[in-house]
Amino acid sequence: MAKEIIFSDKAPAPIGPYSQAVKVNGTLYVSGQIAAELAQSGDIKAEAGVVMQNIGHILGAAGLSFGNVVKSSIFLKDMNDFAAVNEIYGSFFKSEPPARETVQVARLPKDVNVEISVIAVE
Repeated sequence: MAKEIIFSDKAPAPIGPYSQAVKVNGTLYVSGQIAAELAQSGDIKAEAGVVMQNIGHILGAAGLSFGNVVKSSIFLKDMNDFAAVNEIYGSFFKSEPPARETVQVARLPKDVNVEISVIAVE
């Protein structure tokens, strides 16, 4: 199995012992992305937008785009933010959105309000 580590200097460096993304057999697994710098801003749309931009940078580093995403996982600190995050998230998938789940969690790294991970295929 050939495993390729993907890194974009346009997205935040990992804050622990993990990679931004790993590509195996044409499938890209992107680690959960956050926007720590905006966590305390109170602007969930801006926070979600930066998270999605970070994902886009990582996809681009792998030669892929949002059109290649087949699965997403969204983790929210507060499910009341669902509609706002959904609006921003949806703007990155104009047609044929990927499969997805959204869950509320007790706490996220760096006390952010949203974390999103994706899986994409070539």
